[in-house]
Amino acid sequence: MEPNHQQLQRFDSPLSPTLNVPGSQDNPWGAYVDRQVKRSGSETGNLNGLTFAVKDVFDIQEVVSSAGNPDWLRTHKAASSTAPTLRRLLEQGATLEGTTQTDELMYSLNGQNFHYGTPVNPAAPERIPGGSSSGSAVAAAAGLVDFAVGTDTGGSVRIPSSYCGLYGYRPTHGAVSAEGVIPLARSFDTVGWMSRDVSVLRRVGEALLAPPQAAESGFQRLFMAQEAWDLPEAADLATLQQALRELTDGVPWEEQAVVSLTEDGESLADWSAAFRVLQGLEIAREHSEWIDRVNPAFGPGIAERMAWARTLEASASEAEASLRARVRRTLTDLLGEDGLLALPTAPGAAPLLGLSGDEAEAYRAKVMQLSCIAGLSGLPQVTLPVMRPDGLPIGLSVIGGAGSDLKLLRWAEDVVNRRGNPS
Repeated sequence: MEPNHQQLQRFDSPLSPTLNVPGSQDNPWGAYVDRQVKRSGSETGNLNGLTFAVKDVFDIQEVVSSAGNPDWLRTHKAASSTAPTLRRLLEQGATLEGTTQTDELMYSLNGQNFHYGTPVNPAAPERIPGGSSSGSAVAAAAGLVDFAVGTDTGGSVRIPSSYCGLYGYRPTHGAVSAEGVIPLARSFDTVGWMSRDVSVLRRVGEALLAPPQAAESGFQRLFMAQEAWDLPEAADLATLQQALRELTDGVPWEEQAVVSLTEDGESLADWSAAFRVLQGLEIAREHSEWIDRVNPAFGPGIAERMAWARTLEASASEAEASLRARVRRTLTDLLGEDGLLALPTAPGAAPLLGLSGDEAEAYRAKVMQLSCIAGLSGLPQVTLPVMRPDGLPIGLSVIGGAGSDLKLLRWAEDVVNRRGNPS
């Protein structure tokens, strides 16, 4: 890992898997489901020479996806074709090198799997990697691949990216095809990706976000969401604010302000609760038939969440649906085509392994208050790694307007490289 001379970290050097890592030599850091699932990319294309791993929820021809659950693996057949998103990456020259671990049915943000274990966070081995794209994040953070693909419904790319010290991206909902991906909650599901290299993050975006956008005007306005910045602890807050100042230093903003996103008497906890209900309803619709037919064994946490989701009544969700529509209008109106919203990706560093009970639930609630903003609005979000003084990574996020994906990725690359390579 690079010396701690800058808060913003690239994590450019592959890390040696010499710690107490589960799995065999073929599965360093416990990141993989099957490292032998390989597909060669074309010899031409903008991603030629890059390698990637993929979360074990994508269709790959002749491969059975497990979705992190042995009963799902047992009751499903091999895919007859490969998901269009993966085909696009292969056509652009990237080479697939393995499928990676996920939380069961993607329904967690911790990265801990009761059946298959917990991948080791290369940036903080005594802490959780974050989920549900845990294996993808670990493979990328350990330098086993150039980038990794996951899914993000409620934060499942952004949170492990933050915990493992990666650049991570959740696109505008629907901007990247989710065909051939095991769904969790379709109106929130997105395909995301992560890398140690911000330029690779942008290149993957250019491959997947087609057709390419023409020359764009830049972002002119920067907002800080007050409610979001109230969530981190004081030390992390100071670190993130300093990183934001350094990243945006010298940018000639036409407007820069701290704003409140919620209405009077409302909080991000209300937004998170609405997200949880709407997501739960979709999960129940998606998977109840399979659960009734198979009676699968779920691990702790997942079992309780699945059972709760199945108690929800669609007719009781009108208030949550109304709030979601208002969140979308609020953020769309605020950001327009040239606005950015800055916020912490997570409340702080990854929690320690074994954290449980009220403390764990309180932290998870804070995480969801931050991650639900892009989820409810359907807007794109990039997370940038920031290093705490004690060497632990945390994440700084920026949300852009709908469809601003390539502009946002190029902006992130520009500010990171400008800051990292001062003239």
